Amino acid sequence: MFSKEDKVVFDTLFEAVSEAVVVVDEFQKITVINSSAEQMFGYKKEELLNEHLEILIPQKYKQHHGTHFKSFLGTKEKRQMGTGRDLYAVHKEGNVFPIEVGLNPLEIQGEKYIMALVVDISLRKHQELEILELNTKLENKVKERTRNLKTTVEELEKINIELDKENKRRIEAEQKAKVALKKERELNELKTKFLSLVSHEFKTPLSGILTSSMLLAKYKLTEQQDKREKHLSVINNKVHYLNNILNDFLSIEKLEKGEVNYNLSSFSVKGAIEKTIENLGLLRKSGQIIVVESTADEALIYHDEKIMELTLSNLVSNAIKYSPENATITITLAQNEQETLIQVIDNGFGIPEKDQKNIFQRYFRAENVLLNQGTGIGLNIVKSHLENLGGTITFVSEENKGSAFSIKLPNKARV
Repeated sequence: MFSKEDKVVFDTLFEAVSEAVVVVDEFQKITVINSSAEQMFGYKKEELLNEHLEILIPQKYKQHHGTHFKSFLGTKEKRQMGTGRDLYAVHKEGNVFPIEVGLNPLEIQGEKYIMALVVDISLRKHQELEILELNTKLENKVKERTRNLKTTVEELEKINIELDKENKRRIEAEQKAKVALKKERELNELKTKFLSLVSHEFKTPLSGILTSSMLLAKYKLTEQQDKREKHLSVINNKVHYLNNILNDFLSIEKLEKGEVNYNLSSFSVKGAIEKTIENLGLLRKSGQIIVVESTADEALIYHDEKIMELTLSNLVSNAIKYSPENATITITLAQNEQETLIQVIDNGFGIPEKDQKNIFQRYFRAENVLLNQGTGIGLNIVKSHLENLGGTITFVSEENKGSAFSIKLPNKARV
């Protein structure tokens, strides 16, 4: 079973996503579900915990389920379930509905689990039915109008024009359905990958906290105070890191619901930059320096100061994290009568060209930094806040040479 720490981590993660999440052990017993799963299947959490997974599978599909489950458990590879065939689930009240499932194997404390990300695709199936009906109607109209064609060229032209319009609508509907399906699958795969990634992001600092707590108890003598302070510092840093991740989740939820209230005031841009540099001082690697180049030392801006600090902290901490020792990070500041421009320039890893189009997507991380800590949330949150306030964020980057992120803000926020 999950430890108390693991349960807190998984409960926090699973409630942060809108899709249904179901975790089963190697005996197909349900061990964890989120509130979205309760809504989707009509059960209360306590009604499903420790029940066999077949409670959610329609009767006609149960015969082969066990074989499929054992086969997947043996592969230990995450995949999208149902490719080439339709999958269905059953509601508590007996209603059967179509689903897509992303599967991700987990091993926790020596026990095997499978995490399923379940999406109700009833709406998409309905759209596909509408397309089929549209095609059928089109075919019927063609047959009817073929039978009733008159000999005049004018009537023939009218019919051709009408058929052409209907054909274009059908093609557009098919294209929209294909695009929606592709985006939906990409999002499901990204979220499955994200859950696995963030699980590690939580477990690593939790392990550090536990280790430091155990060692801390051993240093009881006065002369061992420096060792106690060292482990207390580790604990504080890990807790701060976890708290920042949780705050990012809360920010995402507020942004999606449109519940963000901005507190606008006039403040010094250079002051905000200097405060950010001071707060991130401990993160700097050996020999790293941060240079500020400003042509607007007295520049004031009417914005949300906390959002400004959040933005600068995200960009500067990324520059520190992805730059080597002894590197120089440059922050430039300029202002005219309408806009303020800030750039954060580094000579670090850079972003691979094929990953650049996704860099502001939620949960996305470039392939050359997957071994570094991070959740792929920060830039998405920053971009959303800046756009809400009338600003923009752009970048140029070259792999192994560095990146330059540019923030452009109106001197007075537009909300």
